[in-house]
Amino acid sequence: MHDATLRNRLGQWLEPSRRSDVPPFMVMDVMAAAARIEAAGGHVIHMEVGQPAAGAPRTAIAAAHTALEAGRIDYTSALGIPSLRERIARHYRDAYGCDVSPERIVVTTGSSGGFILAFLSMFEPGDRVAVTVPGYPPYRHILTALGCEPVLIETTNETRHALTGEALLAAHRKAPLKGVLVGSPANPTGTMMSREALAGLIVAAEDAGIRFISDEIYHGLDYAFPAVTAAALSEHALVINSFSKYFCMTGWRVGWMVVPAILVRPIERLQQNLSISVPALSQIAAEAAFDGAAEMEAIKHGYQENRQILIEGLPKAGLSKFLPADGAFYLYADVSDFTSDSFEFAKQMLEQARVAATPGLDFDPVHGRSFIRFSYARSPGEMREAVDRIADWLK
Repeated sequence: MHDATLRNRLGQWLEPSRRSDVPPFMVMDVMAAAARIEAAGGHVIHMEVGQPAAGAPRTAIAAAHTALEAGRIDYTSALGIPSLRERIARHYRDAYGCDVSPERIVVTTGSSGGFILAFLSMFEPGDRVAVTVPGYPPYRHILTALGCEPVLIETTNETRHALTGEALLAAHRKAPLKGVLVGSPANPTGTMMSREALAGLIVAAEDAGIRFISDEIYHGLDYAFPAVTAAALSEHALVINSFSKYFCMTGWRVGWMVVPAILVRPIERLQQNLSISVPALSQIAAEAAFDGAAEMEAIKHGYQENRQILIEGLPKAGLSKFLPADGAFYLYADVSDFTSDSFEFAKQMLEQARVAATPGLDFDPVHGRSFIRFSYARSPGEMREAVDRIADWLK
């Protein structure tokens, strides 16, 4: 009896915190289901996860090998290796004609680490932060876990699924917002904001005292027109980017932020305490990755080919409605002609057609039951086979 009582008390003490009660990142569950099929001998075409099929640039691999052979891999500065921060600042001059001081660059553990540092340094528990739907699920999940309130603002076809200043201010008038986060190119839609649209949104936010965060992780993967960085439009905007997508370095877990000068030291203190520093080997490889741009551009051309395969092939398979695929490597398709439950649709497509894709519910709790996200980061051959499988399945 005593042991049972003690176990019951321990169970109560170990109950998970309320802040940990966030929804799962559904794409990871799809990956796990696909892995079970593959373990049983099935062949799955992976279109569920935003992971490039290619590996890191050869320059990055060579730099990592050299560093390992040299011996010790130590802690670095909490803000990042100085030469990497300088190289990232140079990237802004080369790619955008934008002068950013290396002092404002913070190296992070992927973009995910950047979101945590940004939210902790900019917001207090209870602050309301606007995010768009459809949108990347961890935006709202991380905010929730940190005690903030994500405010979902729906985007529409009329604005090409970009957040407008009018929509932001309308939400602000209902109840004050402390911040707003947008991504361009966006996940899951692949849509992009023009320079005029992004500049107008930043002005509207800053005039209203709303702090602005720009997720630019898919920069470099732009097809409709060149992506614009918020760093070129405002020194008060906080920019988050990563080596995961364009540079194909997902598992290296290294990203960066461009932060307002006033936030450098607070973010440095947070990083010191949360992770000490980003893994040194990843930082060394990331700096060398910039020298592999030609290799990365060739991979980007492959994404463009994949994009065209889906744009032309999916309508023939029966999926003719999707959002403009301006950038990234996603196509967000309307499946309402076939289902009112995108989760079940994705489940059956995986089980029967052996094509893994992510239900829209992961990205949009409002209208996501009508959409599926397809990632086209794999090979052109796999994309053609996926279209054929989907067409046969939907007959």
